[in-house]
Amino acid sequence: MAETLEDLLDAIRACQTCAAHLPLGPRPVLHVSRTARLLIASQAPGTRVHETGQSFNDASGDRLRGWMGIDRATFYDSSRVALVPMGLCYPGRLPKGGDCPPRPECAPQWRARIMAQMPDIRLTLVVGSYAQLHILGKGRVS
Repeated sequence: MAETLEDLLDAIRACQTCAAHLPLGPRPVLHVSRTARLLIASQAPGTRVHETGQSFNDASGDRLRGWMGIDRATFYDSSRVALVPMGLCYPGRLPKGGDCPPRPECAPQWRARIMAQMPDIRLTLVVGSYAQLHILGKGRVS
């Protein structure tokens, strides 16, 4: 039997693969639907996103929506826009500041399965070097 989007999201929400490495514990954050046509592929949630469960719910989201010229309602309409980071949970802070990179286990475990559930994606906006490296490959990121 083929995996449904609902079954996949249940599995993602129950994921404990990286739990021992996540300072705030697992809280996967993504926004997907089978009808989305735009995919925003990003790096990993920050602390505010972890707290609220809403992707780009911070200054970076305000900036991104401004660059894209779309309002919050359109941006968060998952029937139109999918938001899928490389790491689905907040990875923690680096000792010298900034967030840690996405956990390396996450994208290989979930990304292909998530993408298989979104057949209508027509455009992917890749945000951040980790997302660029994963999607575009080494040598294509500058």
